[in-house]
Amino acid sequence: MTGMDAPHEAVVQEPADGRPELLVLRALKLGDLLVAVPALKGLRQAFPGHRLRYAAQGWLSEALGLVGGYVLLPTHGLDEPLPLPPGVVDVAVNLHGSGPESQGRIEALKARRTLGHRSAHRNGPPWRPELHERERWVRLLEWHGIDADPLDVQLDTPQVPSPVPGATVLHVGAAYGSRLWPAERFAAVATALTEAGHRVVFTGGSSERDRAEEVCRLAGIPGTAVLAGVLGLGEFAATIAAARLVVSADTGAAHLASAYGTPSVVLFGPAPPEIWGPPPGPHIVLTRAELRRGDTFAARPDPALLAVQASDVMAAVKALGLV
Repeated sequence: MTGMDAPHEAVVQEPADGRPELLVLRALKLGDLLVAVPALKGLRQAFPGHRLRYAAQGWLSEALGLVGGYVLLPTHGLDEPLPLPPGVVDVAVNLHGSGPESQGRIEALKARRTLGHRSAHRNGPPWRPELHERERWVRLLEWHGIDADPLDVQLDTPQVPSPVPGATVLHVGAAYGSRLWPAERFAAVATALTEAGHRVVFTGGSSERDRAEEVCRLAGIPGTAVLAGVLGLGEFAATIAAARLVVSADTGAAHLASAYGTPSVVLFGPAPPEIWGPPPGPHIVLTRAELRRGDTFAARPDPALLAVQASDVMAAVKALGLV
């Protein structure tokens, strides 16, 4: 759920420090980390004496640092066992899912206490597919006796400054074609916002730089506005945190805007906003739910996304009081 590339980078594991270990498994992407922040904060509050580890891909290290209190355990999805011997972990928490793969990785740890959904191995709340992701993981913890607030999405302030404070960010990338809003519509929005006095920049992963340059060219904006592929994850978070406005598909950029209270217009395609949408705040969701096919991995944009026009985005920006 990010639209940012996943670079291969080494993450140094810190040695054990004598505290009991709590491990959270959520070996997914940036957006998945960000919707789990309320649950991660609840765990941090409930286990102040534990060393907290988060199992996910190493490139998320900078973003995890913005949550506070957690050490990244580099993990490549569920393809391989977690790199910890049985019995090391005191508390194991499955925030990845409820399927046999994630349950198996958690059970292999042989932790003293395991928190997860109901499975063949242990009791827990039943999986409810209709719940919002923030609510899902908070509800899981509450079932296990741990308090958490599903609206506590705030991240720490990035340690690096924004390279473009006050800019309006058009995040033109997405992990899958199903979430790619047409380049010419992004360009039309960029032109209209520029004419309204916004400083527009274009973000995305390094693989999306060509797309960002195309949008920039179509909008008639100087190429220096293209930041796709040149920002580290910390710089990207700082850019979103200090932005005037974010326009993005349902990606990590949108979830960062939620985390920092940055006004945003979020374009939804295959994923329902009832499950992945922003919390209350200066955020407007645009989609056409009745047209949704819901195939996340499709190569072509979902009809629910294609039904959103540039004029709809500009109307949302006006509703936010930004034009």
